[in-house]
Amino acid sequence: MSLGPHPLVGHWLGAEGDVLVVRTGKVDIGQRISTALMQIAHEELTQPLECIRVAPVATGECPDEGITSGSNSVEQSGRAVRLAAATLRRMATAEAARRLGGEPPDWRLEDGALTGPGSNRPVPLTGLIADMDLGVPVDLDAPLAGPRARPARPPMAGLRDIVTGRYRFVHDLDAPGMLHARVVRPPNARARLAGVDAAVAARLRAEGLRIVRDGSFLAVAGAREWDVVKAAGRLFAGCAWQGGGLPEDDVFARLTPANAERLIVEDGTPRAAPVPPAPDAPAHAARYERPFTMHAALAPSAALATWDGARLDIVTHSQGIYPLRQSIADSLGLDPRAVCLTHAPGSGCYGHNGADDAAFEAALLAMALPGAPVLLKWSREDEHAWEPYGTAMAVELAAATGPAGEITAYSAEAIAGTFRGRPRPGKGRAGPAKLLANRFRADPVGPARPEPNLNRQGGMHRNLDPVYRLPEVRLVKNLVADLPHRTSALRCLGAAANVFALESFMDELAAIAGRDALDYRRAHLGDARALAVLDRLGAALGAAPSGAMAGRGVAYAQYKNAMARVGVGVDLHVTDLSEVRLDRAVIVADAGRVIDLGGLEAQLEGGFLQGASWALCEAVTWDRDGITSRDWDSYPVLRFDNVPEIEVIVLDRPGDASVGAGEAAPGPALGAIANAVCAATGLRLRRLPFTPDAISRAALRA
Repeated sequence: MSLGPHPLVGHWLGAEGDVLVVRTGKVDIGQRISTALMQIAHEELTQPLECIRVAPVATGECPDEGITSGSNSVEQSGRAVRLAAATLRRMATAEAARRLGGEPPDWRLEDGALTGPGSNRPVPLTGLIADMDLGVPVDLDAPLAGPRARPARPPMAGLRDIVTGRYRFVHDLDAPGMLHARVVRPPNARARLAGVDAAVAARLRAEGLRIVRDGSFLAVAGAREWDVVKAAGRLFAGCAWQGGGLPEDDVFARLTPANAERLIVEDGTPRAAPVPPAPDAPAHAARYERPFTMHAALAPSAALATWDGARLDIVTHSQGIYPLRQSIADSLGLDPRAVCLTHAPGSGCYGHNGADDAAFEAALLAMALPGAPVLLKWSREDEHAWEPYGTAMAVELAAATGPAGEITAYSAEAIAGTFRGRPRPGKGRAGPAKLLANRFRADPVGPARPEPNLNRQGGMHRNLDPVYRLPEVRLVKNLVADLPHRTSALRCLGAAANVFALESFMDELAAIAGRDALDYRRAHLGDARALAVLDRLGAALGAAPSGAMAGRGVAYAQYKNAMARVGVGVDLHVTDLSEVRLDRAVIVADAGRVIDLGGLEAQLEGGFLQGASWALCEAVTWDRDGITSRDWDSYPVLRFDNVPEIEVIVLDRPGDASVGAGEAAPGPALGAIANAVCAATGLRLRRLPFTPDAISRAALRA
């Protein structure tokens, strides 16, 4: 996929002095893609890791690989780099033989240098590369280097700077003459600016602060950050707002097929067709629900922008710099070639948080304040109240069963808003319509009406298609428009809710049949690798926990039914105050050939912890006046005191292709925790999160 538009070796690899340079369009947001790509280049070219560098990801300078999402980086960018490196290895060997004699098979590549017949003088690979024409096509059939017997554990790229405090996030950037900026937000998304107190504005300008207004988009900039923060508060107090409030009805009551655009799903792909009727009298049916959820990035979004009258430069932690460039250029009436986006890391986010919006807002201010670099930062309240959320979602399941409790027919309906809120170019100025500030400008664009995601294993229907072997399956995607909040891509998309629902349902069916939870799953699986994951999970878990209000839960999933296979087991207990305390988690994963074992383990651990946070803590709240979950108290996340002992077991498959694992663990984590809570309490909770209040209410109903 990535090689199609970028088919040349030089698109992916180059040399600067004695350093091998790897180019990619995928950005490193903590998933260690830089480390993995360096490891791939090392495996194919033997260049020492300390002499490999990943080039900055910037429009016009790196391959356009779209958006870093969907656990696709190793499969797409990694495959491109591996094949480019294998092609380059063959080219360099032939070049060494041409220059210095012998035949290519006579030359040996080791530690980034070639040694030829009758000589012990190594020829540095980077020296050869510097003189070679790399504008040649990547050979898709180039022989690859054999896998290592055991995967190496290279240190994470940039780790030393992170530990020593020298690492620079986008928030840390500084430039001569730089202005700091803050946006003055309305009380809620439906309010509009009626006016600004002229006296307040005049006093701020007299203090050297710059005020920028475009319709209801209002911001303040100045040389000193704290002055700007205080000025934003003063300016807000001088604003008059008008417009309606947010709807306060139960969002889950709106998540029904009757309110939705409906499509059937076959082999993971939706299409418009008559929806077959739901089963009349299933043996078991249940509905599972997930609320609106934040990305909850550790640091709020930020961006640095500069406009010199001809070129707009933006430094951003966006996960999709090329699509964002198109949408910003369209919004501002610029030629995309006049807009350059460079990725710099932000702190802690998978999915579409406020990064793209912050980049566009910084661009708006830079255009209004030409010549000065503008560093715009969102506040914590901005991020919690204005980022695009993960949509609320419901999953309705039903099954018919045979004499031994086996599933003979299965129905699943996913019901949600959209996960497609990224500012991708499209018809009807779809890109600009998805940038927050464009809604508030004097000439507004958007919001965009959601369109169904028709991609295979995309959107809310990701992992709706069960990974289990079931003889008769009915799958329906239900897109509900006009939900109260802006939504977009959140880690796993619909897979989190779909796996939570299916794995809870499998446990319920196993209990009805009087069968062991792992054995019931095994009976519905035909994939030997899936069975190996479950077998290893069962062996690692050992005896179940004992004691009052203690329970164990298991779950299994294969992300997108094609990527990493993950089994999760959780031991927990529930306190007298109905608090869920996580004691132990075991994660068993098969991601094919392992490239960066440390990175894979970190992804699986992090995915489990994010899933645990969703399971126990997270839900967006609001009233008529706006979002009420605007800080870490009103929107709690999993705390360190509830992090369990985690064991990660990776089943390395050196002869198989590497597959994505970055989003593979949260779904089974949700399912395993739900099942463990049920085992501990006897209560089947089907709406996330499992807070003490939710458990207490369920106990009262029981």
